[in-house]
Amino acid sequence: MREAKLTFWKWIRYGAEAAGFFLLMGFFKLLGLDAASAAGGFIGRHIFILLPPVKTARYNLAAAYPEKSSAEIETIVREHCENLGRVVGEYPHLGKMTLGDRIEAIGAEHGNAAVAAGKGVMFIAGHFANWEILHIAGQQLGYDGAIVQRSPNNPFVARWIDKQRALLGPKEQIEKGAQGTRRIFTRLRHGKTVFLLVDQKTGQGVSAPFFGRDAKTTPAPAALALRMGAILLPAWCERTHGAHFRVVIDAPIAFAPGGDTDADVLALTAAINRKIEELVRRKPSQWLWIHRRWPDSRKK
Repeated sequence: MREAKLTFWKWIRYGAEAAGFFLLMGFFKLLGLDAASAAGGFIGRHIFILLPPVKTARYNLAAAYPEKSSAEIETIVREHCENLGRVVGEYPHLGKMTLGDRIEAIGAEHGNAAVAAGKGVMFIAGHFANWEILHIAGQQLGYDGAIVQRSPNNPFVARWIDKQRALLGPKEQIEKGAQGTRRIFTRLRHGKTVFLLVDQKTGQGVSAPFFGRDAKTTPAPAALALRMGAILLPAWCERTHGAHFRVVIDAPIAFAPGGDTDADVLALTAAINRKIEELVRRKPSQWLWIHRRWPDSRKK
């Protein structure tokens, strides 16, 4: 158990944080899925938008879209905050997210073909709409996946989120890090599937262009694909309306190695970033702009 290694004072601190979190989740649970999503969206648009992290979103958006006016940026920011609020409100209801009801899947033929190839598949995605929906849809499509994640620091919250994800999603949840990379390697070697969110800054990453600026990006998917012949399959989730979603699976990322391993890893990582950027540009308000993705991301 995560809590076993906690000091007394961390127990107190994390316990107090968790109490507030579970009170909020209980409130959303009582509301039901649609009302909880709507209430979360209202909180996002009117309360979260006033908090400091949103300054980072404004800065990132202005840098990524220099052609947009301040009014256009503010519209995206408000929609972005609403989406994040909805995500929070939907967490207690992940067990209700089913294909054909809440989720529409497009491009399953790409996923089916990739899985049937038996080479191992990495679904490459980002923090779009409600990002938990992607691996839930993948599991219901029969892809037998594992989630690669970074758990919250609070162990009580982390354990609860793990359980929510596992209700309809993959049971195996791999923690990021060296040990996690070894587990990903093992799964791919046996022709299995992993779901990775590759759009966040990583201190041990390589610099690759993203919206015209270098961004530290994990090279692990590219390195594993080149070493093992695993398939890189872009996929994303978009919110169509309320608590309803569309999951889209695209054709595999094509790449011809040049023989220089380091150069190939960097070039393939850049290709992954280009794909993620393409997806962000389709619906920018549904991406996670509050993350400090670039070295110069800052609050102003």
